[in-house]
Amino acid sequence: MSTSGTYVVIQIVLKEKFLGTGSGNLTELEGAINAQAALGYRLHTITTAASGSKGFGGGDRIQATLIFERIG
Repeated sequence: MSTSGTYVVIQIVLKEKFLGTGSGNLTELEGAINAQAALGYRLHTITTAASGSKGFGGGDRIQATLIFERIG
């Protein structure tokens, strides 16, 4: 992924837990945000969309699209 432009777009698929609440991999999302921040980008926009289920016990999938804007 190139980070030389004014904007960077990243898509991450989050897996929801089958039992309980919350995503099973929010640390991946946090890591992507922190990595871009370290490169001089700030989170500009985030959108989410349901992207289906992996069946019983698999939990639902949510696709997160993050748009980062270069600071300065």
